[in-house]
Amino acid sequence: MPSSNATTDASKPAAAAGGVQSLERAFDLLERMADAGGEVGLSELSASSGLPLPTIHRLMRTLVACGYVRQQTNRRYSLGPRLIRLGESASRLLGTWARPYLARLVEETGETANMALLDGDEIVYVAQVPSKHSMRMFTEVGRRVLPHSTGVGKALLAHTEPDEVRALLARTGMPAATEKTITTPEGFLEALEHVRRVGYAVDDSEQEVGVRCLAVSVPDSPTAAAISISGPAGRVTEAATDRIVPILQEVAKDLSVVLTNNGNGNNGQG
Repeated sequence: MPSSNATTDASKPAAAAGGVQSLERAFDLLERMADAGGEVGLSELSASSGLPLPTIHRLMRTLVACGYVRQQTNRRYSLGPRLIRLGESASRLLGTWARPYLARLVEETGETANMALLDGDEIVYVAQVPSKHSMRMFTEVGRRVLPHSTGVGKALLAHTEPDEVRALLARTGMPAATEKTITTPEGFLEALEHVRRVGYAVDDSEQEVGVRCLAVSVPDSPTAAAISISGPAGRVTEAATDRIVPILQEVAKDLSVVLTNNGNGNNGQG
């Protein structure tokens, strides 16, 4: 989806001391391609980045030669297949970095904690730490679900433009996992408005009968990410929600720091 905070090259700070400007520019172009949906023309990249066309052409030629970008028959450029391996490895590391924070969630809430990403039109779970209760929720890492029936899906799409949300729902459909699943675009958009208003998302037996989930997005994450807790509806009550949501929000904020810290992936969490 288009980025809401894209900046021109002229507005960015100069390359950090010891940095390589051409590398910074190449990665910036890759990110702009991703923001544009994975395929762009050189003129579009020039307009969004502020770089001259000859510079962009030279950088793109190098990225094509390395397999990170492909030139289409229509002369537009798309993200290349070599990026897939990098992305898969990075996703695994993201889950590894998140685990100490999910463990903290389990310790402080008593419920199973998850981390999920938006991958294309689907939600993919990349990390989980299970509750210590004998009755607990399990979501297999790597599992893919549709956004409309999950708390993490609502948290991840809450700030997406309504037209983009409608387009996504048109592509995926809105099958009912339970009788409480939201099955209309209007109902889902209302749910997203509620998430924006209260600052967290709820899945109340919408994905699985008797299971209640609370979710928040991870602010400023380099890729759209959300964390959640899930447990039996008898434990994750309205009263428990008032206690758990502030914990979720605090852990998400702390996790954001480690995910956006370019120099250190640990941040003291073990």
